[in-house]
Amino acid sequence: MSSSAPLSRLTKILYGSGDIGFSLTSTILGAYFALFLTDVVGITPGVAAIAIFIGRTWDYINDPLIGHLSDRTRTRWGRRRPFLLFGPLPFALAFTMLWYRPPWEHTLFLAIYYAVAYALFDVAATFVYMPYFALTPELTSDYDERTALTSYRMFFSIFGSLVAFTVPLMIIGSFNPENAPRVLTMGALFGMISALPLWLTFAGTKEREVYLEQAPPRLVQSLRAALRNRPFIFGMIIFLLTWVTVDTIQATLLYFIKYIVQQEAHSDTIMATIFITAILALPFWEWASRHWDKRRAYAGGIAFWALVQLMLITLTPATPLPVLLFLCFLAGIGVGAAHVIPWSIIPDAVEWDEWHTGERHEGMFYSLITLMQKIASSAAVPLVLLLLEFTGYIPNAAQQPASALLGIRMAIGPLPALLLCGGIIFALSYPLSRTQHTQIVRELEARRAMSRTEMELR
Repeated sequence: MSSSAPLSRLTKILYGSGDIGFSLTSTILGAYFALFLTDVVGITPGVAAIAIFIGRTWDYINDPLIGHLSDRTRTRWGRRRPFLLFGPLPFALAFTMLWYRPPWEHTLFLAIYYAVAYALFDVAATFVYMPYFALTPELTSDYDERTALTSYRMFFSIFGSLVAFTVPLMIIGSFNPENAPRVLTMGALFGMISALPLWLTFAGTKEREVYLEQAPPRLVQSLRAALRNRPFIFGMIIFLLTWVTVDTIQATLLYFIKYIVQQEAHSDTIMATIFITAILALPFWEWASRHWDKRRAYAGGIAFWALVQLMLITLTPATPLPVLLFLCFLAGIGVGAAHVIPWSIIPDAVEWDEWHTGERHEGMFYSLITLMQKIASSAAVPLVLLLLEFTGYIPNAAQQPASALLGIRMAIGPLPALLLCGGIIFALSYPLSRTQHTQIVRELEARRAMSRTEMELR
């Protein structure tokens, strides 16, 4: 398959552990930040939507620049790992800032604070997660081992989501203004917890020297290579549609639990059911990717998940808790597929790029992937908030208007199902099969061997 040495289990664990920090911070933000702004800080959903959108917009510029910077970096630690050494502490501090409630009452000042805090956090986060993601294709070029490596990473990612959906609620209790100090404590605690595993990843991984020997690419070359790479474009769209769905559901789920099924007291049990099931499903989706290939495994898993999301809109406060938990169990199976397969598809486009251009642009590729995700997320989460505003949502009301309940149902069921169906269409049309990728890797290894021989003869 490839001349790259098989990765040890320890390497996979230490690499995968780094994702727990990104999962904790992104899930906590996706699940609680909107509720924090409306029900603790006390600003309206419309103002909260504007603050989040402005804060995230800076990433449209920030992501490609940092991705390209990591492509051009050359140090004794490699191209990506220096960022994992120096970036975690600013990452933790910036996350903590988001959960501080300033002693101001003016809505404009509060909106400015949270927009700026969000922008600073996104910059600090990009400096660590962009090089981290770009390590995947550098650690191994094997088609199936990338899926295995991604499965280890997604174990920590889903475990992080499980912790993020349960433990913060234990610390905070209820989202109300009186618990603002508890929210800040939660932010500081999880900021530091999120930073620590990145140093383990730095210590436990090693980049391949052959990539350090390549000439640093120019920015325009990197952008052109990405836009001309058909497998990358398809993979980016698959990833985008999948994770916009995740963002939409994360932003809506607590509203759904609190107001549609009225099971707020069992929020932690509901979240645990989804994410424990997703963790248990990871080996199955790795097996499915090996036996069906990544395209068909994605289509099967995501179609199943879309059907489950549609079933959720039929639930009411009268629905028994065991029925709700069973549907969460089924959703968790699909969530496992969404975590593993889109991420394992992306690295295969890197070899296609090197095969055509003679260069590698992992940093730029992953920066564009996360940029597309952020563009969609910066629209998806505010749109959920605007949908609540438009349908008459009343913060902390004991009884929501029927129009607001309909808005929550639309955001938890039909909208995610529609996005997931789009991902299935692109997955089935993905233009790089296992056989094609294997042949490309073999040709690249032959080229590198010939190049090394020529250099030795000189």
